[in-house]
Amino acid sequence: MVTNKVPLTAKTVWGKVVLYLKENRQVALHVACGDITDVVIENGKLSINVVEQMLANLLLEGKGIIERALRWQGLELEVEINMKVAVTSDAEYDKKRLREVFGEIELIKRNLWR
Repeated sequence: MVTNKVPLTAKTVWGKVVLYLKENRQVALHVACGDITDVVIENGKLSINVVEQMLANLLLEGKGIIERALRWQGLELEVEINMKVAVTSDAEYDKKRLREVFGEIELIKRNLWR
């Protein structure tokens, strides 16, 4: 007898969670989770790492549904939602800070060689 067992990886588990959400008509949660790729399984936890606060709030509201999707797979994992700090370059940080102080400003290029 040959068994084709898929290895238990965070990506595989997460893909099945997204499938479960679709099949159970959890539309908002399904759409939100469809773009999440930063998931990790360790120490009995499924850690979902996100950058946006609004997404984190939606995941917190749907945490019970996500846990049901894990149990549907035969897994007893605790769900943990983590906020990650978005990594930006110094230049991007400076642009963001300038926009906060001055608002949107259209930069005008000047020809200095005239």
